[in-house]
This record gives sequence, structure tokens and C-alpha cells, in this order.
Amino acid sequence: MKSNVGFTLIELIVAMAIAAIVLTLGIPSFRETINNNRLTAGANELVSALHLARSEAVKRNVRVTLCKSADGATCTTSGGYEQGWIVFVDRNSNGAVNAGEEIIRSYSALPGGMTLLGGTDVSNVISYVSAGVAQQLNGAMLTAGNTTWTLCKPGYATSARQLVLGVGGRMQVTTQQPASAAGCS
Repeated sequence: MKSNVGFTLIELIVAMAIAAIVLTLGIPSFRETINNNRLTAGANELVSALHLARSEAVKRNVRVTLCKSADGATCTTSGGYEQGWIVFVDRNSNGAVNAGEEIIRSYSALPGGMTLLGGTDVSNVISYVSAGVAQQLNGAMLTAGNTTWTLCKPGYATSARQLVLGVGGRMQVTTQQPASAAGCS
């Protein structure tokens, strides 16, 4: 006698229903994980660029500036840092790439519709002098509370990242809720 091996139609439908339920519950949390990883990567990229600017200023004994840049060659005052940024030697301390000023590194735009906005003192540029201290272009010290960047993805329930520049030029990254993050609605 021959026995049939396999699944009945009922068993197959029940297995597919269970798989659909598991996927329905798992995919939203997986999207949240992906979004959190993208925010972390974006924050790390800016922190890395700021560390590069600071170390190059100390190493070269000259002002090094980081500014937002859409084309990777010139600074811009429109939009946010999400369009990209550049780190360059700013010999004349004007916050713009001029002839003879070397671009140390160019960073491309952040992926996935993220926004990266700088506070008042760092809305367009941030400069480090040879002592490794961040300063405004006019030589004034940065104001506490105005040296933050907010990185988020509008419309997501995940937490935003706030990057805070300390007095000595070092960065601290914190997580905050999007409702309190400027520009993240």
C-alpha cells in the first residue's frame, strides 16, 4: 500500500496564516531598526567629520572649517547639512572655499529623507583653530545651547539624534523624541 506524504490544504492555509501574522508584526519593528541604524550612521558621519576638522586644525596649525555643501566644492547657506558638507583649510577665516584653500574631504548627502539642522552658531559653518577649539568665524567663542545639530527623519516615530558640541570642541550625541526636535515634524 502506498502512503501519501505531504501537507493537507488546511495545514498549508494555517501555516500561511501564521507566517502572515508573524511578518505583519515583525516588519514595522524591523523598519524602526533600519531607521535607527540610519540615524546613528548619519550622526557618526558628522561626528567623524568634526573630529577630522579638529585634528587637521591642530596638525596643520591653521583654521579648518566644516560647512554645508550641495556640490562638494563650495559652501552654501541654504538648506540643511543633509545635502552634504565639506571640510577645508580656511586660511582667510571667511567660511568659504577660496582659491588656494585645500578641501580636505567632501561628504555626500545623507540618504533616506533625513534632515540635519544646525543651531544658531553652527547653522552654516563650524571652524576649529590650531588650539583645537571651535570658534565662530569672527573669532568669538560659541554660545552654549546654540552649538547643536538635530538629525531626524520626519514622519517616523523613532527618536532623533541631537549632536551637542562641548566647550572644548568635543561632541556628545544624545537621543531625543521627535516632538522636541526642531525641524522633525
